[in-house]
Amino acid sequence: MLFPLSKTPNWIIFLIDILLSIISLISAYFIRFEFQIKTAEFEFWHKSFISILIFILIKCIVFFAFKIYQGHIRHTSILDIKRLLITIGSSTLLLIILNFIKARFIDERHLLPTSIIIMEFFISYSLIIGFRFAVKIFYIESVNKINAKNKERVLIYGAGVSGLITKRTIEKDSESPFEVIGYIDDNVKLKNTRLQGTKIYSSLDIEKIIQTKKINKLIVAIQKPNYEKQKIILDSCLKNSVSVLQVPSSKSWINGDFTTSQIKNIRIEDLLGRNPIYLQAEKIQKELNNQIILVSGAAGSIGSGIVKQLVNYKPKLVILLDQAESALYDLEQELNFNFPEFNFSIVVGDISNFKRMERLYDFFKPNYVFHAAAYKHVPLMEDNPSEAIYTNILGTKNLVDLSIIYEVNKFVMISTDKAVNPTNVMGASKRIAEIYAQSNKHAKTKFITTRFGNVLGSNGSVIPLFKKQIEQGGPITITDKRVTRFFMTIPEACQLVLEACSMGHGGEIFVFDMGESVKIIDLAKKMIKLSGLIEGKDIEIKVTGLRPGEKLYEELLAKDENTIPTHHPKILIAKVRQSNDNIKQKIEELISLYDMQNNQNIVKLMKEIVPEYISNNSEFTTLDKE
Repeated sequence: MLFPLSKTPNWIIFLIDILLSIISLISAYFIRFEFQIKTAEFEFWHKSFISILIFILIKCIVFFAFKIYQGHIRHTSILDIKRLLITIGSSTLLLIILNFIKARFIDERHLLPTSIIIMEFFISYSLIIGFRFAVKIFYIESVNKINAKNKERVLIYGAGVSGLITKRTIEKDSESPFEVIGYIDDNVKLKNTRLQGTKIYSSLDIEKIIQTKKINKLIVAIQKPNYEKQKIILDSCLKNSVSVLQVPSSKSWINGDFTTSQIKNIRIEDLLGRNPIYLQAEKIQKELNNQIILVSGAAGSIGSGIVKQLVNYKPKLVILLDQAESALYDLEQELNFNFPEFNFSIVVGDISNFKRMERLYDFFKPNYVFHAAAYKHVPLMEDNPSEAIYTNILGTKNLVDLSIIYEVNKFVMISTDKAVNPTNVMGASKRIAEIYAQSNKHAKTKFITTRFGNVLGSNGSVIPLFKKQIEQGGPITITDKRVTRFFMTIPEACQLVLEACSMGHGGEIFVFDMGESVKIIDLAKKMIKLSGLIEGKDIEIKVTGLRPGEKLYEELLAKDENTIPTHHPKILIAKVRQSNDNIKQKIEELISLYDMQNNQNIVKLMKEIVPEYISNNSEFTTLDKE
């Protein structure tokens, strides 16, 4: 049963406030006369009976006028304290005024001694506030005791402002399913201290705290976490079957606040994310400010990410080129809403159509090109080699040739780690596109290539697939238990592309430090745990076998023997085999095979152009033996 005053009628609260005021008056009297009770003083009170009635009447009138009895005292706030100060202060001021009027114009006697009126103010203010906070504390404790059995015991990761707001939000919500046991924080100096009465533990002791305090959930309440430290904490939680939740970004808070319903399961991207990249923003700004920039594949994950990064550098115009009209429309709406001052133009078109691209270059005359348009799905391109050469090679050739004709300053090609020692048609097609771009070393346009691995959350990546499979109840499908991949977030990849653009002098192939590789099966298991499910009980993991052209392990691009370091620790320059002088003629011949639609002939010539292309788990493996 809750504290009874939580549902008490307002008139009872009103009478309690008046009673506390009378007690305050009596206390003030005793303090004024140093607790010495004499017969003459009893006579004083007998003679002052009318004054006391007037005191009570004034309190009743003022308390009623300010309606201090109407608030929910179990939810007393700072605003309530201010209102009480004004109310009690007003009654005290009124008594002092009546004192003056009576002594000056009636019988020279005060209504009540002024010293007693002033002392009564301080005593009554303290008692009435104390009464309300006593009810509030008792109510909260009563609610917590009643609901403790049904609540989940949580730790808040982050003993900062966001963590404190999170705790307050949970405690204010009577329907909240959480009971805050304490904070954990990376700052060891905060260990065993308290934040508004709640203990702070060291994140180094996370596993011990989980076990001794029987923690069910961890709420991450850090707006800008250190990802390396966060990974350790989150891995410990998943290891001990503790669910991990996250407070939303402060940008999504409503009027600077949020509700417990906004606390959601943490995303797998946050487990794989890395600390922020520090860019040479001034150099990028100088390079791209007030420029006309073309982004091909602008509606895709990387293309749209580059577009959103470009907003920060105030280009004159950004041309958003893609053939996916629905995705372009969605991007247009997002940019209009989030960046109303951003100047961009939408172009629907296919990079493989030279006439359409020529019209685009002639009309807009771009200064910079970021070429992200490409077919990227390995199994699909393995089944459709002609489309891989048509889009990835012919499309790139069209943009490269037009960039030279229209004297574009820099052409940045977005490639892939699958172009390194390719084992599939897609990777080989991207390598050939790289070769064609790099073969124009004497052109006025500077051609720069960037390579990186899988991008978290990008279209067609494994994470959206796993999420969908989990939502459908499984099974989660992986091709092989041994498969590993490198991962990078979309913003991180796009930031590094812009950095590579600013530092490139032409002819370089920049490769990005992708960090440590991740086992796909471990990724699947973590996603299952993050969803609150149990592998083998709630959902299964099914091994389907390697797909055509798929590698078990991606090439490690950051090896000392095949890269050269740059000023940026996450960007290196690849050492690649120099192409023959007749390479352009070979690529022209390869493109001409599109019309014949003979996959064997197409792939055979691709292998001639890229000798390191060795098919894996593919129908084209036989061509390697010829």
